[in-house]
Parts: sequence; structure tokens; C-alpha cells
Amino acid sequence: MAIEYRITLDDNHEFSYRIELDRVYDAAQAQAAPSWTRLDCQQCSNCPLSRNDFSHCPAAVDLHRVIEDFQGLPAFKKAMVWVRTPEREYTKQVGLEEGLRALLGVIMATSACPVLGKLKPMAQNHLPFANNQEFILRAVSLYLARQYFNFREGRLADWELKGLVRMFQQLQLVNQA
Repeated sequence: MAIEYRITLDDNHEFSYRIELDRVYDAAQAQAAPSWTRLDCQQCSNCPLSRNDFSHCPAAVDLHRVIEDFQGLPAFKKAMVWVRTPEREYTKQVGLEEGLRALLGVIMATSACPVLGKLKPMAQNHLPFANNQEFILRAVSLYLARQYFNFREGRLADWELKGLVRMFQQLQLVNQA
């Protein structure tokens, strides 16, 4: 399953990306990535990955092409962004920042990063251009659905959302890094 993005700035700037949702860490691809993607380059304070097992940050390896493509372009520049998920297509004229936020979000949530990977269920039902209210609604809904199934299967359910708060605290540390 994949999500496709096409970002068009003008006749000379069109970028296309295909994000496979079920990808794993590729050591060969990591070795070819820029040095700033190395795990020892500003590793997140809460990163559980060992440098013995991962030479590079999985999220940075997945992100580097997009970052390099848009380096130096103004965030406020208008772009036409087209997104195809397995269920539907979206098109919206937005500032480049908003289009990239959606693209980078789905790339990070589906990377092999164990912290960002907690968002993978949201990526599987990707909603590009979601505002904060929509993001919170989706995150809480998915979390509560998981708690319901935990309860039904005889496991502990976190109805107070403490685990969701902890998860977002961990995600905030990654965002800061």
C-alpha cells in the first residue's frame, strides 16, 4: 500500500513522491544517505535505537530527498499539492509549508523510527491538510478504539488517556531534535 504526492510550484518545479506504508530500515539505502542522517548526528534524546544496529536515523534517511528537493525554497510560496491514498485523491492549493507538513508527516509516521512509528495507524488512514482539531480528533479516536479492544480482550484499558499523553511527550522530544 502506498500514498503518492505531487507538489507543483510552477512549470519548472514539480516533485513526485511515492511513500510505501510498510517499509523497513534499509541499511544499504542508509549508507548512501547524507552524513547529517547518521544516528550519531544529533540523535534524539529519547531514541531507543542502538548505533550498533542502526548507522543512520531511519526517519532522516526517509526524509532527506524531500528536504534536499525543497531546500532554499520559500515556505510561503503557493503550491498545488495532489495526494492519492488507496481510498481517495486530494488536491489543494496551499503554501509550500502546509503541503510539506502533510508529506513529511506521513513519511515520518511510516519510517522505521520506533517513536514516530506510533503514528503509523494514522498514516494508514492519511488525511492530508488536516488542521489541529482534526488531528486531535483522529488521534484520540484511534487511541480509544485500541483501548476498547484491549478491554474486550481482557487487557487493561487506558480510559484516562495517560498512554496517549506519554506518546505525545515522546513525539515532542523527537520534534525538538
